[in-house]
Amino acid sequence: MKQFIILILFFVSLFAKIDINKATMQELHTLKGIGHKKAVAIMEYRKAHPFKSIEDIKKVKGIGEKLFEKIKNQIEVNNTKVK
Repeated sequence: MKQFIILILFFVSLFAKIDINKATMQELHTLKGIGHKKAVAIMEYRKAHPFKSIEDIKKVKGIGEKLFEKIKNQIEVNNTKVK
């Protein structure tokens, strides 16, 4: 079942961008180069510092320019108030 959900999220991610302020662990895993550790780091970082732009993801430990270039077309930041 878990693999099926990840597969569905992968196909959805081909057409829709992932809001990095609200993405679930599974949604983050669909991004190329984002494994468990980086997904956790993203989720921890955004608790204290909600992303204001997609470039802010480079402030997360382990995400540099090279990885950002791979995922930048798959992510977005919805600038409405984040809870």
